[in-house]
Amino acid sequence: MVAAGTKTYKYAKDKKSLLARLKKIEGQAKGIQEMVQDNRYCIDIVQQLTALSSAANEVAMLVLESHIEGCVSEAIRAEHGEEHIKELMKTIRKAMQR
Repeated sequence: MVAAGTKTYKYAKDKKSLLARLKKIEGQAKGIQEMVQDNRYCIDIVQQLTALSSAANEVAMLVLESHIEGCVSEAIRAEHGEEHIKELMKTIRKAMQR
């Protein structure tokens, strides 16, 4: 087992972009909190929550794509792919249930 932080994952090449997206999501969440605090119109809040959810889903897809291209591909080449594919499918099923 690899200790946390010692393995470099494929998404690391896009870390700057991913972190920028996550900061934007954080800003969106803070903005929504302010909207609720200020008693803003319900539909406006729901629209912002939908945008936040879409942004989070896009980050998840980018990381998942990286996982498939890196971790899963490596496991298949090392003939240990079955376990990684099962884990991947479990994750995809959870993501699709939203």
